[in-house]
Amino acid sequence: MNVALIQQHCSNDRQENLERGVRNLRAAISHGAEVICFAELSFDRFFPQFPDHDDSESLAEAIPGPTTQALADVAAEHGVIIIPNIYESDDSAAYDTSAVIGTQGELLGKTRMAHIADFNCFHEKRYYTPGPTDPPVYDTPFGKIGIAVCFDRHFPEYMRALALKGAEVVFVPQAGADGEWDDGVFEAEMQTASFQNGYFTALCNRVGPEERLTFAGSSFICNPSGKIICKAKNLEDEILYATLDTGECASSPARKLFLPERKSGYD
Repeated sequence: MNVALIQQHCSNDRQENLERGVRNLRAAISHGAEVICFAELSFDRFFPQFPDHDDSESLAEAIPGPTTQALADVAAEHGVIIIPNIYESDDSAAYDTSAVIGTQGELLGKTRMAHIADFNCFHEKRYYTPGPTDPPVYDTPFGKIGIAVCFDRHFPEYMRALALKGAEVVFVPQAGADGEWDDGVFEAEMQTASFQNGYFTALCNRVGPEERLTFAGSSFICNPSGKIICKAKNLEDEILYATLDTGECASSPARKLFLPERKSGYD
């Protein structure tokens, strides 16, 4: 599976951000990418940094909707999988949602963030409704993929659920601020998830200065043995590329040793 993680800054102009995203998307495809993932709130400023955003309701849109359609046209043109993250409006609720757009431009499904953060500059409970705690795994022509949206990555039971459903690559669209975890825990958490569950983790982070936060970038990918195999620059726009051999999942310690010995009844 040839993957690309697009870490790009966002201005206050959503259309400009989407156009930048499509340019980066086409660049990734020209580089051979088959599955392309964007960071959390791919084409908007990170409005949850404010406890109350006057215009938040106007930022939410349906999936399918105009943003996903623009990306679906590119997916169908080139036969790729695209994973954007969008502030989704659905009836009277709103969600932090990663859509999965298939190779023919179809919507394969949606993963909504289940665990909602609420602390300084991450006032997400003001905006998001919790999604389901039973995350889907998508069977694509390139491999089986799961998604853990930002805060969901902190919950081992959520990450384990993706392994039990056969995920080979778990994409993590997130918004991580510069200096948030300078002690290495940021990477170690994903290394542990990969090692314990026998899949690749591909974390795609926001980047750039905004009103109250500066996002770090530094997107990275871990293999099923828990090693970081590539990492993007800090504080710079970049597309991170990797070719992932999903056959490594079956031969990983987790799939050979840990999961077969897993006992039930921990809940």
